[in-house]
Amino acid sequence: MCAHPNACPDATSEARDLAAVVSSHPEQGWSLLCNGVVLFDDDGELLPDGRAVGDHHEWVVRPELVSA
Repeated sequence: MCAHPNACPDATSEARDLAAVVSSHPEQGWSLLCNGVVLFDDDGELLPDGRAVGDHHEWVVRPELVSA
């Protein structure tokens, strides 16, 4: 159970990667979040129940910001 003043999203939530980082290992490319999720630098996730989740974000390219 999260003890932060604003509770972190549960590991089953779509917003699970917004939980607070409790252990960061940038040299190895991963961080442990408060909700038990391991978040990798490529935005992949390992959930507490052992399931692996690929990057679920939708990245949008704004043409006006891309140089020709």
